[in-house]
Amino acid sequence: MLYREALNRAIDETMAIDSNIVVLGEDIGRYGGSYRVTEGLFAKYGEKRLMDTPIAEMSIVGNAIGMAIGGLRPIAELMTVNFALLAFDQIINHMAKLHYMSAGKITLPMVVRFPQGVSKQLASQHSESYEQMLASVPGLIVLAVSDVNYAYHALKKAILMDDPVIVIEHELLYNKKGNVDFDRDIDPLKARIVKEGDDITIVSYLKMVDDVMEAVPQIEEKLGKQCEVIDLCALNPIDYQTLALSLKKTGRLVVVEEDHKKGGFGSQVISWAVEELFYTLDASPLRIAGEDVPIPYNRKLELASIPTPDKIVARIVTWGEQNGL
Repeated sequence: MLYREALNRAIDETMAIDSNIVVLGEDIGRYGGSYRVTEGLFAKYGEKRLMDTPIAEMSIVGNAIGMAIGGLRPIAELMTVNFALLAFDQIINHMAKLHYMSAGKITLPMVVRFPQGVSKQLASQHSESYEQMLASVPGLIVLAVSDVNYAYHALKKAILMDDPVIVIEHELLYNKKGNVDFDRDIDPLKARIVKEGDDITIVSYLKMVDDVMEAVPQIEEKLGKQCEVIDLCALNPIDYQTLALSLKKTGRLVVVEEDHKKGGFGSQVISWAVEELFYTLDASPLRIAGEDVPIPYNRKLELASIPTPDKIVARIVTWGEQNGL
C-alpha cells in the first residue's frame, strides 16, 4: 500500500475500536486531507469525529490538548511543520509539560502529526525541518516516519499511547509504496536496521533513508566496504542501544539529514557517539546535512541546498579514502 494509505488505515482501525479517538485539522473531513491521509473517514465516522477547523494552528493544538485532558484521544493534523510554528506555544508549554506540572494528575493521550522537508518548489515557508527543536523538548515523544510498514505500526501505537506524541512525516513520501506486516509487533521507539554491513554505520531518518539506500551500492563498489544503514525512527527517545551495537561492529559513523547542518539534529547523534564511544571509533564521524540557507524556490538551487544520492556518494567515498577505507 501507499505510505498515506498506511497512515489512513492506522487511524481507521483505532477509531473503529475507540469512540474517544477524534481527528481535527484543516480540510481533514469532507476533503479527505491535503495529503489524502484521512480520505474516506468522514463518510465513515461523521463530523463529530472528523472536525474541519479554521486555518488556526494554535487553536487546533490547543483544542486537542483540552480534548485530551477531557478524556478524548485527539489526532491533530497540521498542514506542514512551518505552520506548526504557530502552535509551538501549545506544543512546548502545554502539551509537553502538563503531565509533569500536574504531578501526573493530567494525562495527554494525543498525537500531532504533520509533514516537513523539501518537496518540489514549495519555497522557504513550506520546506523546513524542525525536528531538532521538537526532539529537544522533555515530555514529547517524537517519531520520524520513513517507511510504509513503520507508518502503520508507529501511528497506531502513538494513537493508543497515554503520552503526547509528535509524528513527523515527509511531503515526498505520501505516495511511496511498500508492504505492511500486520502480524508483526513493531516497537515505534526502536531504530530500524534497513541494511546490515560490517564497515560503515550510516544513520538517517525520514526521506534521507531512501536517498542513502540509493547511494549505498555506489559507495560499496567504490570503497569495497559494506555499509550498515539505520533508520532512527524515534528521535526522542533515541534508540542508542541499536546504534551502539552497530558502531562497536563498524567503528565508523556517518549521519545523513536533510535539515540545515548548523544546529541540526544529527549533531546530537555525533556528540553522543564521541562522548560515549570515543575509543570505539576508528575515524572521525561524518555529518552530511543541508546547507545553512533558506530553502530556495528555484529547483536547481533547491537541490543544491540539501543532500542528494550523488552528494552522499561523493562525501562518503572521499571521507572513506581519507580515513584509510
